[in-house]
Amino acid sequence: MTAKDVVKAGDVTKRVGVEVIRARGVDVDKLIKMLIANAGAEFASTYYYYTILRMHLAGHEDYKEICEDARLEDRAHWELIVPRIYELGGELPNDLVAFHNQAGCPAAKLPDPPTAANILQLLLESERCAIRSWIEICDMTFGKDPRTYDLAARILNEEIEHEAWFIELLAWERDKKSVPSGHFRRGEPGDAPYSKNRPFYIPG
Repeated sequence: MTAKDVVKAGDVTKRVGVEVIRARGVDVDKLIKMLIANAGAEFASTYYYYTILRMHLAGHEDYKEICEDARLEDRAHWELIVPRIYELGGELPNDLVAFHNQAGCPAAKLPDPPTAANILQLLLESERCAIRSWIEICDMTFGKDPRTYDLAARILNEEIEHEAWFIELLAWERDKKSVPSGHFRRGEPGDAPYSKNRPFYIPG
C-alpha cells in the first residue's frame, strides 16, 4: 500500500510526509518521542541551565564568550527541531515541568563548588550527551527520512564542535594542557553556522 492509498484527497487527518517515511521503515511514534526528548534537552537541560553556568564563569571572559556561543546555538537547535515535531504529527507537552522531566539529557545544574573547572566539565558532559542523542536520530533516519536526518545532522555538527571547545578549555583550566579544538570565533554570539544559516547535507 502506498502513501497515496493511505492518504485520500482532502484528508487532513493523515500526512503523506509521515506515511512515506513510515513505509520506508521509520517508527514515527518512537521518532517523535526522541525528538521531544532532544528538544527538552536543548531548551531546558542546556539553554536554560547554560544561562546560569555562564553567569558563574566570572573572571573568565573567554570562557563566558564560548559558553554563550554554545548556549545560543542550543536555543537555535530547539527552534530548528520543534517545527519538525509538529510536521510529524506530534506536539510539545503542555506543561513545562513535564517537558523538563522527560528531557533526553540530565539538567546541567550549577555544580558545587561552582569553580571554572567544574563548570567546564559539566558543559563538556552535556555536549557529549547531546552528541549521543542526535547521532541516534541520524542513525534512525538515514536513508529513510531525509528531512529529519538533515536537521539532526546540522545540530550534531555543532554539538561536536561544542565538545571540542570544552575539551580545550577544561584541559587548560584543570590540567594546564594544550588540547586545541580548532576553535575560531563565531561571526557573532550564537551564529550557529549549520543549524541557522548553512544547511548541512550529505548526499546518499
